[in-house]
Formats: sequence, C-alpha cells, structure tokens
Amino acid sequence: RDSFPFYLHARSRNYVSESEVCKLESLPLDFGDYHPLKPITVTESKTKKMNRKGSTSSTSSSSSSSVLDPLSSVLDGTDPLSLFAAAADPVTTTATMDSTRKKRDKDDSSAVGSDFEPWSSKRGEILARYTTTEKLSIVSGSFSRKATTTGSAVSEKVRTRLEELDDLEEGSQKELLNLTQQDYMNRIEELNQSLKDAWSSDQKVKALKIVIQCSKLLSDTTVIQFYPSKFVLITDILDTFGKLVYERILSMCVDSRVSLPDNFSPESANDTAKETCLNWFFKIASIRELIPRFYVEAAILKCNKFLSKMGISECLPRLTSMIRGIGDPLVAVYARAYLCRVGMEVAPQLKESLNENFFDFLLTFKQIHGDTVQNQLVVQCVEIPLYLTLYSPAIDWILQCIAYHAPEVLLTEMMERCKNLGNNALLLNSVMSAFKAEFIAARSMDFIGMIKECDESGFPKHLLFRSLGLNLALADPPENDRLQILNEAWKVITKLKNPQVSYCLFCFAIHSVFNKREVNTVLADVIKHMTPDRAFEDAYPQLQSIIQKVITYIYDFSLLFSVEKFLPFLDMFQKESVRVEVCKCIMESFIKHQQESTKDPVILNALLHICKTMHDSVNALTLEDEKRMLAALINGFIKMVSFGRDFEQQLSFYVEARSMFCNLEPVLVQLIHSVNQLAMETRKVMKGNHSRKTAAFVRACVAFCFITIPSLSGIFARLNLYLHSGQVALANQCLSQADAFFKAAVSLVPEVPKMINVDGKMRPSDAFLLEFLCNFFSTLLVVPDHPEQGVLFLVRGLLNVIQDYTWEDNSDDKVRIYTNVLHLLSAMTQEVYIYHVDKVDSNDTLYGGDSKFLAEINKLCETVIAQILDHLKTLGKEETLKRQSQLALYFFNTILAHGDLRNNKLNQLSVNLWNLAQKHGFADTSTMVTTLEYIKKRSKQPELSHFADLALRLPLQSRT
Repeated sequence: RDSFPFYLHARSRNYVSESEVCKLESLPLDFGDYHPLKPITVTESKTKKMNRKGSTSSTSSSSSSSVLDPLSSVLDGTDPLSLFAAAADPVTTTATMDSTRKKRDKDDSSAVGSDFEPWSSKRGEILARYTTTEKLSIVSGSFSRKATTTGSAVSEKVRTRLEELDDLEEGSQKELLNLTQQDYMNRIEELNQSLKDAWSSDQKVKALKIVIQCSKLLSDTTVIQFYPSKFVLITDILDTFGKLVYERILSMCVDSRVSLPDNFSPESANDTAKETCLNWFFKIASIRELIPRFYVEAAILKCNKFLSKMGISECLPRLTSMIRGIGDPLVAVYARAYLCRVGMEVAPQLKESLNENFFDFLLTFKQIHGDTVQNQLVVQCVEIPLYLTLYSPAIDWILQCIAYHAPEVLLTEMMERCKNLGNNALLLNSVMSAFKAEFIAARSMDFIGMIKECDESGFPKHLLFRSLGLNLALADPPENDRLQILNEAWKVITKLKNPQVSYCLFCFAIHSVFNKREVNTVLADVIKHMTPDRAFEDAYPQLQSIIQKVITYIYDFSLLFSVEKFLPFLDMFQKESVRVEVCKCIMESFIKHQQESTKDPVILNALLHICKTMHDSVNALTLEDEKRMLAALINGFIKMVSFGRDFEQQLSFYVEARSMFCNLEPVLVQLIHSVNQLAMETRKVMKGNHSRKTAAFVRACVAFCFITIPSLSGIFARLNLYLHSGQVALANQCLSQADAFFKAAVSLVPEVPKMINVDGKMRPSDAFLLEFLCNFFSTLLVVPDHPEQGVLFLVRGLLNVIQDYTWEDNSDDKVRIYTNVLHLLSAMTQEVYIYHVDKVDSNDTLYGGDSKFLAEINKLCETVIAQILDHLKTLGKEETLKRQSQLALYFFNTILAHGDLRNNKLNQLSVNLWNLAQKHGFADTSTMVTTLEYIKKRSKQPELSHFADLALRLPLQSRT
C-alpha cells in the first residue's frame, strides 16, 4: 500500500512569528498595597457565648484587627494533634505523660554534658598501650551451687548464703598459672559471661562470688606493667554487675503502667525494693577483704538512691576513707579513679569527694619512692620512668573529673599543691592534660618554670613541652608573653635529644610568635633533630601533625612556600603512602582557603611538585575511589591557576600539566575543558574578530584538544569532547579543524559498546548514544559543507554509521534517531535557520535555497522515512504491537510538527500512522485526545487552516 516514495515536504517556518505566538500572554497586574513579603493583616470576628444568671445564653461579637499567622487563624487557636490526644484513652495519655516527664527529668538531672570525655573513649587506648609478654595467673573458683532444703527458715537461708561466700575465701579456688595476655583476657571475658549467665538463671550468690573473685585480682601487681589493662578489664565486669543489680531493684518499683523517672525519690520505691537493696549492701559488707569489698560496693553505689536521699553523699566520703587502707600506691590510685568514675556517673555535682581523693593521693605520693615500691620494681626489672607512666590513666581521669566545670580558684590550688611536691613531672603532665587550655595558656610562664625545674629522670621533659604546646595550640597565651615564652622554651627544647622532640618543638611555637622566620627556625630545628640515623622514620605521625598545624594557621600559600625549610621538611616523608597523605592534606587546604586564582611561580612550582607526587603514586592496584580523590584535588589546583590576559603562558601551563598528569583521565578531561575555555575567552577579548596572532593561538588550543582526546579511555568522554571541541573550533572560525573533530566523532560511533560501566555497574549504552546523537544533529545544522566534499557529507556519513551499527533486537532507538534526523533535515530546508554561529556562514547562506540542495535533502528524507516504515512493519507481531503503537504516534508527531500536510501523500501517511497507533488498542486515550485538541487549536491559525480537514480524518477509537 505504501510502495510509493515519501518525502518529508517540510513546511516553511517563520521562527520569529512562531516564537511570538508561543509566548505566554502577559497581563498587567495591579497589586495595590499587597506585597508577598508584607505581613498579613487579618480582621478576626470572635463569637463568645456568655451565660448570665436568669437569662438564656446570648451572643456577643467583637472585631479586632491584628497581625496573625493565617495558618493559625484557620485552626482557631487550637492544635488538632492536641485535640486528638485529649480524646485518646486515659491510660495511654497517662503513660505518655509519664514518658515525657521521664525524658524531661533525665535532661534536667544530667550535669555531665557532651564536652566531658567518657571513660569508654579511653578504654581502647589503655588496653593497646599497657601490654606484657610476661606470664599471668588468675584464680578460678568452683561455683557449684549447694542444694538446700525447701523448708528452711529465713535465718537458715541467710546462714547458708554467708557460708557460700566464706567457701570462696577458704579454698574452693584453683590458680591458673602461665597464662599469656590473650589467655588472661579470654578468661576475664569468660567470667563476664558467667556473671551474666548466673544472673539470668537467678543464681545471684554465684554472680556475687564471680565479682568478688575478679575484684581480688586488682590487688595483684606481680606483672605490674599490665595493671592498667587489668583494671580496665575487671572494672568492665564490675560495671556489668552494678547495672544488673540496679535494674533488678528498679524493676521491683515499676508499676504495670508507670515507671520511675531517673531522679526519683526514695519514697517512690516500695518496701520490697528497699529490702532487696539493703540485702545486697549487707552481703557486700560481709566480704572480709578490703579491696573486693570496696570495689563491689562502689559498683552498686547508685542503688543508694532507693534507700535515702543522702545515701550517695554519705557513702562517697566513707569509700574515700576506705582507700586509705590500701598500701600499694598504684592499687590505691586506680581505686580512687574507679570511685571518681562511679561518682561522676551517679552524682557529678558532689565535687568534694573528687577533690578529697586527689588530695589523699598527693599525701601518699611519696610512697612511690619508698623501699617497698622500689624493691618491687627491682624484682620485676621495671625502671622508674616506665613505672610512673602506669599512673597516668588514673591520675588523668581523676584530674579530668575535678577540672570539669571547676572554678579557676580550685585549679590554682591544684597547681600550687603540685608545686609543693617539688614539681613532679608526672603530676604536672596530668594537670596540663586535664585542665582547660585557657587556664594553662594564661599561666604559660609559670608552667615553663615548673617544667625547667623538673627532674627528667622520672618523666621525659619533651612530653611536658608537648602537653604545654597542645594547650597553646588551643588557646592563645598573653600577647606580651609570647616572645618570652618561645625564647624560654627554646633554650630547653633545643637541648633535648629525644627524636619525639620534633612534635613539641612545633606545638610550642604554633601560637607564640607565628611568622615566616619562626616557622623556618622551627622546621630547621626539627630537620636537624630528625635527620640523624633517619629518626624521622619513627616519627611520621608527629611530622604529619606539624604539617597539619602549619597549613591550619597559614592561609597565605605564597608565604608558606617561600619558607626556606618547608620543602626540605616535606622531603623527610620518605614512605610513599605517608608522603601522599601529606600532599593530599596540603592540597585540600589550598583548595579550601585559596580564594583567588594565582599565577605566583613559587606557589605553582611547589604545588606542581606536590600534585606530581600524588599522580606518581597511582598504579595498577590503586582503587578507583582513590584515583577520583587525587584527580579532584589536582583539578582543583588547575582551576585556580590563571595568568590573566597572558593566554600563551596559560596554554603553556596546561601543556606542562598534561605531560605531568597523563595517568589520571579526569585531569586530562579537565585540561581539555580548560583549553576550550581559554579559546573562548580569546574570542571574547577579540569580539570574534581574530587577528593573525590570535587565530594562530586558538588553532593551537584546538590542536591541544585534538591530540589529547584520543588518549582517553572512556568512549562517551571522547565523543562528547570531540563534539564540544568541534563547537569551540567552529565558534572561532576554525572550519577545517571543526570538520576534523566531527569526522573523528562520526568514526568513533561504531566503537560504542553495547554495555558501559556507569558508577561501577554495567548499563546499556543505547540511551547515552541517543542523547549524544541528538546533540550532534543540533550542531550539524549550522556546520557548513566542505567545498571539496559532497552535499551534507557529515550527515550522510553519520547516517551510514547509524545504519551499520548493531542495535539490540528489542530496541527502537535506531528509529527514534532516524526520526530526529527528520527534525534536522526539516530545519535544513528553511530559508533562514533557527540559529547560527557568529561569523560562520551556514548552508542556508551558502546554498541560498538552491533546488539541487533541497533535492538532496528530499532524497535523504525519502531514505530515512523508508527505514522508519520498514521498521514499523517488522513490529506487526503480537508481542511488539505496543512498541509499534508508540513509534507510530512518535512519527506522527514529527510529521505534524515539521511536515507540510497540504501535500496529499504526507497527509495520508499521517492519517495512516494515527490509525496504526490506535489499531490494536495500545494507544493512551488521554494522549490521543490531547493531540487531537492541539490539532484543532492550531487549525485556527491562518497558515495552518488545513489542520481542520486533517482533524476530521483522525477518528478516536475506544478500547473495546
């Protein structure tokens, strides 16, 4: 039926008049006093019912003018959620109120805020730091429960439980010897699990036995260097026990509907809960040994809340006094740390016991140098500096608790007491670690004096200066003292031989007198200390911290890179992974803080070196995420480089960057975009009228892109860059170069694979190819034909490639592309094209509507339409009828928009397509109705009056 040839017979278009017709109608709008940002004034009419004695309810009305929220006025002052809540079940409402009150009470009573570092954050560090290779021992008890008669009296039951506790202390234990540290930790974990199992099986006495046994281990210091880690492991068990006991007693107070708030009063607890609580305290009081009795009672300290309001405040001083009976100073200080820890959890407002614990420790501090401790150290072959470090976690914690929200008067008193002990380095370091940085910074000279007087044999001075430097990095010392602080510290620091001195060197100078000279001096001294024997290899974290602090406080990179010792300092990072991390850190800071583009040669040379270091670290094993991160940093640098109007220097920089970063594809893509932008900036400066020099320059830019694009691996990256670069060349009147780009794009289309990698997943490429070709067609409209090539040689070449490309069997993209080609060919037949490139003559000017040119376009139209119709015929099978309907309607809309329907053949084709779209009931009825209404509306325009006849020939078929 459709054997005769079809031509598109494109209708003549007047784009200007069409644009005017399609514009939205503009109407004058008189706002008067209205403005959308002006507050709304609402006149509210209120009706009140008033009941008066001896009369019926009357109505009074009042009007008021006020500024109201229109949303609130709609609600008439009521919240609908509140109304629903009021209508809810009373029991549910009560429970909700209790839950809200519980949350509020919890918030109000929480005196320890998020600024207080919890014990849990220190736990891992202690376990990692205090280890041993010595063999350990642990006492393991036999926890078999003795059978009791069911009819025993209460007194007999109590006696039996006391005997069970005594049984543990009188020999029902066996000692496990020669355990490794890991075996010891595993055994502690087993005990912790045994505690939970015993509790869940209602064997409370067995659980208490386990806790007592574990607490006894804290009196053992035979492997003294492991003691801090042992303390952490065992107090975990104590914490578990304390939580189980508290929750058990609390559960006895919980009513079926209402639970107690966190700050409940003892009166809220029932008698059963109080009796159970007293029973636990009586059991613990019967423990004979001091250390387990102290630890177990401290673990359930919170349970005093069930007995008395003053229970906790009365117990804390008593427990503090109990610690005075512990003879070993190391064991005693950790007991004080545990009491402070529990005290901060249950009663952070009771500061007196915290202070008392610290003052007691200061009074007994001289025991460290006594014969008992010294003999113990000799036996275990432990040096005094190592022994003193064992105190640090406990003292740091005690001081942290004391210093939290403490007044400066108290901190000053603590400092004076430390002085009275002869400026002990261990205490001094803990004070500087725990106290507020502002407090330390304000007294920097006093602390320097105390550090100078300390004996280094017990505690390394470089750690003291490091702690002081960290405080100065957080808070500024007095302005007038800065230079003196630096000079006084420098006299001491530069004499230290320890390689770790590098970190304290810089931390100290960071906030003193921070200018180029001081930075250079500091870096020079660090290099001097770290270079011998390659000591820097053991101090990479400290050296990285120095770099981070430098770039944190110096934003002027021209100043930074002019520091003579900065780049030699970077050279100390010999390990590649560390060096790359440092380079990334510097680049991130540059991108973040560099506000304006730069051409400073000092900055450019330094950052090119740094970027080159990052680039050279890429190898076959580098992860894609890492490549993307490095490329993003390098691209950020490239974007910040600008030589102003010196375009040739800018291009030279891009050429150098291309040679340096050839292994990172995103960087090459950025360079191509930057060079294209450079060419367009040149065009803008010359206002499109290139001189001989600028014409040669833009051709050089175009050549840069043409040479670089083939080195990319991404197929669509190459296609889009060929198209983009060709558009830039065309805009700069480089016609032969533009043709070369477009030819390269055409020849690359057959290489597009069926599947491409998109964000790590394989996706079909058809949609991406369709999008690219549509953009390509839009560009080809304004590309003039080459004088030595045939008419529309680029369009013909692209159509041949599309024809030969292997498409998926179930894909209609080829036909959709052909339909878009008809849009292009229709636009090409117009006397004046819809858009042009400035100073480039397109085919409408070159051919001037020549009949031979139009005949060639019609031949292409005939071929394309034939391809479309052949494809529609192949879709006549039952399983493809829906696709046929969609494509038929798509083709119909193309003819409707671009064809001259006064041509009988084309008119009949459009009717056939309309009927085909509806033939098998797959057409969307609403779409068909909307399309028909559009045709009728357009028929009212004089030049489209023939649409009225067409509308009469387009029936709407209902689905039956």
